[in-house]
Amino acid sequence: QVQLVESGGGLVQAGGSLRLSCSASGSTFSINTMGWYRQAPGKQRELVAYITSGGSTHYADPVTGRFTISRDNAKNTLYLQMNSLKPEDTAVYYCVAKYGVAPGWDSWGQGTRVTVSA
Repeated sequence: QVQLVESGGGLVQAGGSLRLSCSASGSTFSINTMGWYRQAPGKQRELVAYITSGGSTHYADPVTGRFTISRDNAKNTLYLQMNSLKPEDTAVYYCVAKYGVAPGWDSWGQGTRVTVSA
């Protein structure tokens, strides 16, 4: 089992930046891919970005060019650098990890709230 704890959310003005962190604990040696999801008020949860154990990355179209996902395996920490934030980026951001063989993500964090004011 892997436990995930996000931090770094908050209130920021449009055009500003935030960096989210996700600290993993437990059987971290088994983690393959990690990622970030977000859920805006009244909307479905959506994938923001993910990064594989080999460092390959994928971004959702709305954040491409503005967000950067990275991971520090030595620190068991995942990051999401968010630049040029827009009010539509307002959401609760969740960290996820994949380490099992079944489809889907195996662990979810509790979420950290990001609010972008106009």
